[in-house]
Amino acid sequence: HVQLVESGGGSVQAGGSPRLSCAASGYTFSSGSMGWFRQAPGKGPEWVSFINSDGTDTYYTASVKGRVTASRDNADNTVYLQMNNLRSEDTALYHCVTGGPTTGHQYWGQGTQVTVS
Repeated sequence: HVQLVESGGGSVQAGGSPRLSCAASGYTFSSGSMGWFRQAPGKGPEWVSFINSDGTDTYYTASVKGRVTASRDNADNTVYLQMNNLRSEDTALYHCVTGGPTTGHQYWGQGTQVTVS
């Protein structure tokens, strides 16, 4: 069965640069796009980034563009989100998902919490 397991979150100071990871298993990881969503307390999920199957195309929501970089290692079935210059408004539970900007997102990981202080 499909599993997505995120890691790399935690408490960081404003301006910090954590790297989130998502390890995928149970399907052919290299065949599809992947994405990152986040959910802040009291708010609905917000898409953050997408990356296509071979990592050559990336998409970012406006609020993180220029501060976040998505990448993937298809040999290791892992997708990454390098976050830089974090702000308090980046505090959220970050989920990786299967799918791209125009497809459904059938599978979600349990999330990794990023708290910026």
